[in-house]
Amino acid sequence: MYRVLVPLLLGFGFNSASAFTAAFSRRWGKRRGELASFVLRNVLGIPLWVVGLGLAIHSPSAPVFAASGATEVLGWLLLIVGATVQLFAIAVLRLRAAKPSVDDALVARGVYAHVRHPIYAGLLLEFAGVVLVKPRQIVLLAAVLGCAWVSVQAWLEEVDLLQRMPAYRGYMNRVPRFLPRLTRKAGV
Repeated sequence: MYRVLVPLLLGFGFNSASAFTAAFSRRWGKRRGELASFVLRNVLGIPLWVVGLGLAIHSPSAPVFAASGATEVLGWLLLIVGATVQLFAIAVLRLRAAKPSVDDALVARGVYAHVRHPIYAGLLLEFAGVVLVKPRQIVLLAAVLGCAWVSVQAWLEEVDLLQRMPAYRGYMNRVPRFLPRLTRKAGV
């Protein structure tokens, strides 16, 4: 049962390695550095962890709690909201979502005006939704590992973004990481 976690964890690892665009570009040149990030994220990382999550969803495992119609509906709502947030974020970033570059400019509009990592915020909602739709032990473990990975990945990307975009530091002070503020911050 736990072998389904191998592609999930490998995918998370490759995806995390993609967060070093600035370092790769310094070492291998801009074009090869960007290519390394692209391959690690889009060719290896995302496909592997998606396969791992899919395997976890389809693997037999003991239930975590008794599913009900209400939990399933809530789970699907979280999946839909998470995917919608991600689509809005990707629409703002366009190609930069898949292919980070040392030439990227800071994006602080659309959903990025409210959270620094809307793609990961949507993914957190989706992990919660998957557990509600498929409340099995292996799915819960995969989702918990996914939530931990999202936290690490966001931090790694912020380290990289600070190197690539000096204005990112001020943006970090103004905009929360995953959850939008319900009230406006003083002076904003």
